[in-house]
Amino acid sequence: MKIEEIMTTKVIAVGKNDSLTHILELMKKHAITKMPVLDGKEFLGIVSDNTIAHKLGSVRKREVTTSRLHASSVIEKGLPYIAPDDEVADILRTVGAPGPTMLPVLNGGKLVGVVTKANLLPLVKSRVPVSSVMQTHIITASPDDRVIHARRLLIDKNIARLPVLGNQKELVGMISDFEIALAFAKIKDVTLGHQNRYLDEVLVRDTMRSPVIWASPNLPASDAAKTMLQHNIGSLPILDHDRMIGMVTRTDLLRTIQL
Repeated sequence: MKIEEIMTTKVIAVGKNDSLTHILELMKKHAITKMPVLDGKEFLGIVSDNTIAHKLGSVRKREVTTSRLHASSVIEKGLPYIAPDDEVADILRTVGAPGPTMLPVLNGGKLVGVVTKANLLPLVKSRVPVSSVMQTHIITASPDDRVIHARRLLIDKNIARLPVLGNQKELVGMISDFEIALAFAKIKDVTLGHQNRYLDEVLVRDTMRSPVIWASPNLPASDAAKTMLQHNIGSLPILDHDRMIGMVTRTDLLRTIQL
């Protein structure tokens, strides 16, 4: 199977001088977290919710708003790329390895598409229960944790999202770089002169996504992949009698693919 058979060809891209305000609006509108950055027709790199959250959380100067920061300040450059006639099996071998989760597809130096883990989910055909592929050591957050604490956990543990558990260990939300980036952007745009204090004090409960789509332990992997595609999510907490026992991600499901 070739890359051109699965890649997204209608790519939403931004220019290097587009503001972070505009980029976040596009991400929210189209429910995406990564976009290619172009200079005219030239591919420069990728901008993501991760790089935006990092930038907004580290810029502590007064009166620096998201409208005054641009794609060029958060772009990831020098990324690997693939070609339309490359084999899908080749990129599946790198699933779970460190590196970008959006692969640009270039043809003659021109961006013709992108491949993300979502593009690969339809290839998940396995009927094994998610309990056999889920992660059981899960890092979680509390609704009363500060967002900067949640952000630090994401960085230190090199993970993409945190389930949020209430006082009775019930699942009440999910927080990722995307929610954090939106929260930081809002703070920077409405609290000029007080950004440091608000950045340090905003709580997970005010930022997290809720309610959360979840699955039972016996859900087949192929059905979990369909659920992720339907709801455009990157993970499914696994609940057994309302108790969270694990979490399955796109990466976990993609490891079941056999081509």
